[in-house]
Amino acid sequence: MARLVMAEFRKLITTRMWWWILLISVAWTIMYTAIAIAIDNHSGRLVPSLSSAAGQHALFATAAGIAGTLVAVMATAEVAGEYRHRTAVATFMITPHRWLVVIAQVITFLLAGAGYALACVLVNLAVAVPWLAARGIGLSAFGDGNFAVLAAIVLAAAFFGMIGAGIGATLHSQLATVAAMPLYLYVLEPLLSHITSLSTWTPYLPA
Repeated sequence: MARLVMAEFRKLITTRMWWWILLISVAWTIMYTAIAIAIDNHSGRLVPSLSSAAGQHALFATAAGIAGTLVAVMATAEVAGEYRHRTAVATFMITPHRWLVVIAQVITFLLAGAGYALACVLVNLAVAVPWLAARGIGLSAFGDGNFAVLAAIVLAAAFFGMIGAGIGATLHSQLATVAAMPLYLYVLEPLLSHITSLSTWTPYLPA
C-alpha cells in the first residue's frame, strides 16, 4: 500500500494542478487575512472583532478553510481525469485489484488536503499574528480555543480530499465531478443548513 500511495503522489506532482491549487489557496489566505484585519476597526462590520475569540475563529476558518474546497476539486479532477484520459488502464494493469488503487488515491488526497490546509494555517498565522500584535491585539494559536479551530481546518481539508477522490473514482466523469463539488458546497449544503427542520443533523454535513 505504501508503494501505491507513493506512486499516486508521483502522479500528482507530475501535473501542474497541485502547484496552482497551492498557490491559489495561499494567495486567498493572505488576501482574506489582510482584508479582514484592515477593516476590523471599521463600523458596520459583518463579523465579530478580531480582538474576540469568535472573530479569530472566523478569521481562521474563512482564510485557511479555502484549502479544503480546492483540494476536493483537485482530487475529483485528478482521479476522474485518469478515466477520461485512459491513464487508469496502465495503473490497473500493474495493480489489478482496483480497490487497492482507490484506497491509495483516497489516502493520497487525504494527506494532500491536510498538507495544503497546514500550509494555509501557517501563512494565516504568519500574517495575522504580527499585524494584530502591532495593533495591541494578542493572537495565539493555542489560546481562546484557536488550536481546536486550526486542527478542525486541517482535518476538514483532509476529509474533503478523501471525499473528492472517492467521488472521482465513483463517477469517472471529470466535468461532472468538478462541477458537482462546488455546487454542493456553495449551493446545496447552505440551502439544507437553513432548513430549520433539518437543524439536528445539518451541522454534521461535510462543510
